[in-house]
Amino acid sequence: MLQDVYLSVIVPAYNEAERLPKTLKRFDEYLTATGFAYEILVMLDGPSDNTREVLREMLREIPHLKVIDRPVNRGKGFTVKEGMRRAAGRIRLFTDADNSTDIAHFEKMKPFFNEGYDLASRNSKDAPNAEEAVPQAWYKRWTGRVGNLIVQLLAVPGIWDTQCGFKAFRAEVAERIFSDAKIEGWGFDIEVLALARAFNYKIGIIPAHWVNDARSHVRWFDYVRVLGDTLRVRANLRARKYSF
Repeated sequence: MLQDVYLSVIVPAYNEAERLPKTLKRFDEYLTATGFAYEILVMLDGPSDNTREVLREMLREIPHLKVIDRPVNRGKGFTVKEGMRRAAGRIRLFTDADNSTDIAHFEKMKPFFNEGYDLASRNSKDAPNAEEAVPQAWYKRWTGRVGNLIVQLLAVPGIWDTQCGFKAFRAEVAERIFSDAKIEGWGFDIEVLALARAFNYKIGIIPAHWVNDARSHVRWFDYVRVLGDTLRVRANLRARKYSF
């Protein structure tokens, strides 16, 4: 095991044989240049394609890569939680397999942690200098905006882009939040931010240059599930089902 790991990068992966090689090479390129100790954890969520075979090759190329294999699909929330709790880093970042928010955005997060913030997230919508370089389809943008207004109303007021796949946490913050988290699907981001607010953690928001990947696994009905998860988070908060 790496000693005194500064950064753990957690990548939840379902069927990602096509996108992972480019992404992992980019991670290794950037992280090697930083000079700090790091690990990359790819958390397999029961893939049915040849993701495992692709990763066996990548393990020979990337020294600090680890693969945690689970044969059963449980959802992104469960997978990120598992990665956060198995990571060794003092800072723990989860990011998507498509690298749509390039790993170099972590440079913008570091000052927040140096200033005592507890977690940091990206915003590709209304933060200064934020940019959506390759936009989503119009119906996804419309659904996302309406959905986010509902999410803000019910669970996390004042935070746009709650579903972004680029969030970093101090180790002790990750342990507390993800130990309490209950949502296993796409809506886990909302629960994470709601818990951070409830625990009075300081949240830093960075502007992001975000490139949409049309091969995303998110489908229209997942937005409905996210809204259902939001209602669950609100109900859990009101019923005090978390360890406040």
